[in-house]
Amino acid sequence: MEKGNEKLYFMENLINRIEELKREKGVVILAHYYCRPEVQKVADFLGDSLALSVKARDIDAKTILFAGVHFMGETAKVLSPEKKVLISNPEATCSLAESCKAEALAEMKKKYPNALVVAYVNTTVEVKALTDICCTSSNALQVVQSIPEDKDILFVPDKNLGSYIQKITGRQNMIFWDGGCHVHEKFSKEGILELKKAYPEAKVVVHPECRGEVAELADYCGSTAGILSYCGANDCDTFIVVTEPGILAEMEKKYPAKKFIPAPSVEGKACNECEYMKMITLESIIACLENESPEILLDEEVRQKASKSIEAMVKVG
Repeated sequence: MEKGNEKLYFMENLINRIEELKREKGVVILAHYYCRPEVQKVADFLGDSLALSVKARDIDAKTILFAGVHFMGETAKVLSPEKKVLISNPEATCSLAESCKAEALAEMKKKYPNALVVAYVNTTVEVKALTDICCTSSNALQVVQSIPEDKDILFVPDKNLGSYIQKITGRQNMIFWDGGCHVHEKFSKEGILELKKAYPEAKVVVHPECRGEVAELADYCGSTAGILSYCGANDCDTFIVVTEPGILAEMEKKYPAKKFIPAPSVEGKACNECEYMKMITLESIIACLENESPEILLDEEVRQKASKSIEAMVKVG
């Protein structure tokens, strides 16, 4: 058997084993767009943070396996305490979540006692428990606009997303945590400009976690779900994609007639991948299904406090 066919045969066997285990154990798999293409293939539901947070709550299943980074599994457990939530690789964390520790946030809240805390969903459950309302890149604008204009906002942990929302709303009473995504902060403005020269008709789609100078190049700036919708609705057939390239698998699946070009990083890489999302593999999913572990377990008092901030977000939309 040729090497390429051998690899394909091996992967098909892994996928078949996962499907068998899902049926046997009644497990539903939720996967983020940034996961490996083969991981996306075994997902029952694919989406961004907001869609998956709501799906985890509403889905009719006793056991959920979250193919995503650790905070996503925590969010699912917060909203669905009665369900068993599995995470295939607990070491798959998030640079944004790691940048904001609950103890440090508690100290910052003392400095701004009258500020309302808005926390990006890319945070730990302990941080969410100290938060008034969560947001995602899909609904950050709506969340901020839902807050009275005379109220100070402590926006954590993504300063780029916060600054982007501040620019749109013109609100000056926003205080930013000094955090950023290790993927989105490294996209190269110069590299994108070079791609625009090579593909002058291409539209540039950018995630708002990117630096301001990169976001300014965008024809569209929005969440992963928003980017997908924009590419489908736009007549253009070529897009320069400035977000984690895992989303390209879904883009190419949905819009096979269109061309998607991943933006380069400042380090000279042709694209900029999230090392944590790529830690989730078919093998780790099989081990998780077979053992029904690792499982997300949360302190109930912390979970209840975090639930209030997430539910407040879900109500906004």
